[in-house]
Amino acid sequence: MREEDRKLAAKKWTKKNIFWTTIITILGIVCFPVNPLVLSGVLTTNHNQVTYIVGWVVWAFGMLLVMAPIIMFPRRGGVEKGKTFVHTTRLVDTGIYSVVRHPQYLGGIFAIFMTTLLWYPHWLFGVLGVVGTAVVYMGCREEDQRLIQQFSDDYKHYMQKVPRMNLLVGIVRLIRRRKQE
Repeated sequence: MREEDRKLAAKKWTKKNIFWTTIITILGIVCFPVNPLVLSGVLTTNHNQVTYIVGWVVWAFGMLLVMAPIIMFPRRGGVEKGKTFVHTTRLVDTGIYSVVRHPQYLGGIFAIFMTTLLWYPHWLFGVLGVVGTAVVYMGCREEDQRLIQQFSDDYKHYMQKVPRMNLLVGIVRLIRRRKQE
């Protein structure tokens, strides 16, 4: 894809997703594990020590996934020195990207929505978590379209091999691919 087309696609993508980005930002703040609703006393929840500890594990795992592109894209994505990870020029399909296509989004679901519900069990965080997960999923679908424009048939082939965010299916597929090699 020509550089002009990439810039046009990125600009179009940015305008199209302002609404969804705003929604996910608001949900992320309301459902953030260091929760403003709980800390301010608006909501009270019953803490459970076991789910609180599990929540820390889920949060740590989610944050590792969130960091994936920041670590992997500069190393394997053809990012020019001095540029940030968002300037990836090569499709990365190794490491966690051989398991799921969007680890950063999946990590956000774990680190924000799941952790908050584990730390502060309350029906509101369950409902907001479902809504937030749906919005993140829709964002992943939009991201796939942008990446098809950027990487063309290579990305389409990658989509057939690696699931969007389903970690379990991704692990099973990876094991099957390795057995076939």
